[in-house]
Amino acid sequence: MGKTRLVILFFLLVSSWTSLQGQDRYAVHYRYKPSSNYSLDRPEELVGEKALLRRDREQIALDSTDLPVSSQYSSLIAKEVQEIFYHSKWLNASVVLADVAAIEKIKSFPFVEEVVYVGRGGQQVNGEEGTKNYTDPLRTPSITATAAYTFDFQNHILGIPEMHEDGYRGDGVTIAVFDAGFLNTDEIVGLQHLFNENRILATRDFVRPGPSTVFRTDTHGTGALSLLASYDPSQLVGGAYAANYILCITEDVDSEFRIEEYNWVRAAEFADSLGVQIINSSLGYNHFDDPKMNYSKEDLDGNTAVISKGAAMAARKGILVVSSSGNEGNIQWQTITVPADAKGILAVGAINNQFTKAGFSSIGPSSDGRIKPELVAYGSGVTLWRQVEGTSLSSGTSFSAPQVAALAAGLWQANPDFTRSELTKKILQSGSQADSPDFELGYGVPNYFRAMYGREEGTLVDSPSRIYPNPLDEKELFVEFGQENSCQLTLYDLQGKLISSLQLDRYVMRDPYRIDMGTLIPGLYWLELEDDSSAARMKLWKK
Repeated sequence: MGKTRLVILFFLLVSSWTSLQGQDRYAVHYRYKPSSNYSLDRPEELVGEKALLRRDREQIALDSTDLPVSSQYSSLIAKEVQEIFYHSKWLNASVVLADVAAIEKIKSFPFVEEVVYVGRGGQQVNGEEGTKNYTDPLRTPSITATAAYTFDFQNHILGIPEMHEDGYRGDGVTIAVFDAGFLNTDEIVGLQHLFNENRILATRDFVRPGPSTVFRTDTHGTGALSLLASYDPSQLVGGAYAANYILCITEDVDSEFRIEEYNWVRAAEFADSLGVQIINSSLGYNHFDDPKMNYSKEDLDGNTAVISKGAAMAARKGILVVSSSGNEGNIQWQTITVPADAKGILAVGAINNQFTKAGFSSIGPSSDGRIKPELVAYGSGVTLWRQVEGTSLSSGTSFSAPQVAALAAGLWQANPDFTRSELTKKILQSGSQADSPDFELGYGVPNYFRAMYGREEGTLVDSPSRIYPNPLDEKELFVEFGQENSCQLTLYDLQGKLISSLQLDRYVMRDPYRIDMGTLIPGLYWLELEDDSSAARMKLWKK
């Protein structure tokens, strides 16, 4: 190759590189949504059959947000920008790559309402280069180890074993999981049934659109998915292992810009069109690589952040959105992150094995005074599956949220005619402190039995007898059981190890037995009762 041709090639490469360096990502929001090609009178052209069935159950009519972005607008925008990544019908916007000159021209178009800067530079094609030192999008505390861990504790406090015994494992329910990546999912033993039984209905990468796989980038989504879908009785059983799944990458592990909120909303539209019933989102935002994008605590009103608007829109369309509340409890911010502030969703915090708030778990309320988080689940040292070699422990509200989403899937299978709001109400009423919610634990720990059969003084399992208060946060436990004046009480831990055995006596017929539990350490226990004519088995939660 001659020197002249080399100089020309070098000049072209430099010019191309310089041109791309001047490109940033923007969201172009439109004023109107004219449509000559689609009509609300032809809903089957707008969303799938399953989505229409969900709308029928919810009695929700399609509206203008279900119509696509105007092609006449987007075609004019396409002439001015380097690339259009995607359109959002809910936001009536296009996300584009363009330079400043193009953006200034676009702002002058009469059909453009506003243009929002959402990300520096362009996107990589395959996502393989430049990966930063990254743990997960919520900066979750994480522990990895090599020993085997029991998952009984985290499942038992939600009533997952009882749910499974009743035959509810998420069959027929479709769950979308939005996260940073699902690396190792296609190789983990406990998730292979998803592939063998075709339970992964669709996948989509909204960070780097194209032919890339979602089984890459990060194991954070893998861990969340495993708590929902894993099935290996020796290592981990997820609460909704028989559900169907849609997996979406919305979080960019290489940077933190508001475009990830738009990615999330676009993923929610995709999930909605496929008839998803539940979205699990273990993502949260408050600070970005560009400080001008940061949110203030006053912004946590459910109406400010784009991602919160999207989550609320999904809820209005009949989807139950379960979101991690955030891991900011130990730092100056302390409170929830978006989209946990959204209205109509379930934000989930974390408790530890003492049944108190995990230190890192974000607190509420929202800036307009609503209870946040709504619920909590075990989140400090959760058994999950992120590596091919086996389960490990990780901590964070990222991993308490999918446990609640799994519980919701089982309850929805058990009550298929429930609307989203009816299911939400049942789950909240099942919370361990539903009578006195606060801004740390919300309505408390939800439970399958309480959601299905009612609270009755907090009894955790179906029995002709009852124990109260349960959860027990005082010294004295009251036991209503049998017709005799004495009975035998035996206490076991969840693994069946004998804790104590004693005889109970009462001196007035039908009075409850009274037991001093002041020395019992916090945890979950099986309590067995027996007299000459009856027997009962109940679960006791000591706080």
